[in-house]
Amino acid sequence: MTMQKSRQERHPNTLRREHREWLLFALFIGPNLLLFAVFTYWPLIYNVYLSLVRWDFLRPTMTFVGLQNYITAFGDPRFWNIIWQTATFTVWSVGLTLILGLLLALLLNQPLRFRNTARAIVFSPVVISGAVVAVVWSYIFDPRYGLIDQLLALIGLDSPNWLADPFWAMPAVIIVYVWKNIGYAVVIYLAGLQNIPRELYDAARVDGAGAWERFWHVTLPGLSPVAFFLSVTSILACFQSFDIIRVLTNGGPADATTTLIFHLYELGFVSYDAGKAGVVAVVLFLIMLALTIVQIRYIERQVTYG
Repeated sequence: MTMQKSRQERHPNTLRREHREWLLFALFIGPNLLLFAVFTYWPLIYNVYLSLVRWDFLRPTMTFVGLQNYITAFGDPRFWNIIWQTATFTVWSVGLTLILGLLLALLLNQPLRFRNTARAIVFSPVVISGAVVAVVWSYIFDPRYGLIDQLLALIGLDSPNWLADPFWAMPAVIIVYVWKNIGYAVVIYLAGLQNIPRELYDAARVDGAGAWERFWHVTLPGLSPVAFFLSVTSILACFQSFDIIRVLTNGGPADATTTLIFHLYELGFVSYDAGKAGVVAVVLFLIMLALTIVQIRYIERQVTYG
């Protein structure tokens, strides 16, 4: 009876303590959650609403048109061509960034004399504004006075008009994007390489494994979590890449470098068509969401942790 009475006496105090803890939790976390909802979920919901109306930003009235904006977009061959160009830009940019970044990381992980300096040089483009990078490369790609033109002239070749030729414009944009972002991949890969236990390499050598076998059976499995992280973040970043395209080619020539994010900019801030811009934003969000889910559910199964 005494023990039961003691529990009953402590019960109100326990409830008050729990309520006080929840109140403190709400006071600290509540404002952050509110701001997150206001600046994340509300714009997303409002954008879905905008995709269902006709509004050109210059008129005060909105006309609800339902799915008409989606029907118009999906029936436009240009829209599908832009999706294809976005996929092309993303696949090549992410693929080259991950592969070349891995090769550079393996090189910079060796005991070189100026290793730290080389790492700083490789990473430096990451901290430079994309607009500045695009301006510099626009001079490098100049067909008359650019550095590439001068180098090709030394071996008797003519430089293509990189930024004005629809065939070469997208490769030029990809080159600039990879050059700017490869340093980030190198740093992440280096962190992964340094976390692989050296004992695994020693054991592989004892078993007679050569350099290729050690790379294939030790390095790659050890880097799989890092590679998975880079693939997810790089794809998302590539879909949102705007500044390089805007400054370097402005989506041209002849829409050769127009991606979904740039098309969104054109519709929203050049044509002032909020409805069609909302459609592009929704499609872009759904594509990014689908790719992320696929990567997390299926590709992550191949990742080796620990």
